[in-house]
Amino acid sequence: MPTLIAHPTRVEAAGTKPKLIDEYIGRVNSEDSSVSVAHMRSPGGWEEPGQRPEFDEFTIVLNGLLRVEHEDGALEVQAGQAVITRAGEWIRYSTPEEEGAEYIAVCLPAFSPDTVHRDQ
Repeated sequence: MPTLIAHPTRVEAAGTKPKLIDEYIGRVNSEDSSVSVAHMRSPGGWEEPGQRPEFDEFTIVLNGLLRVEHEDGALEVQAGQAVITRAGEWIRYSTPEEEGAEYIAVCLPAFSPDTVHRDQ
């Protein structure tokens, strides 16, 4: 039988400014450890620590620009574009432009604070 997700759960975000994370599917809202799907809204100037997660992340930018730093440089992911980051690679997300960014993030397996491995 299909499962209705009536509403997301707001989860705490890491980073320098308040960022809104609404998890629809994942460990918190649906108790699913195989995948997480979240709607992110981050303000201009937001940045989080670098990380080396144990999960793949598939991100679709809906509005604004998401910068994804990696060991060989950086990608500027704009509205209408997507980026895939793979488990084990170092990455760092930020929204450098004034309007910030809105995006959907899908993690396989589901995001967990225990498996994101953020820089100190």
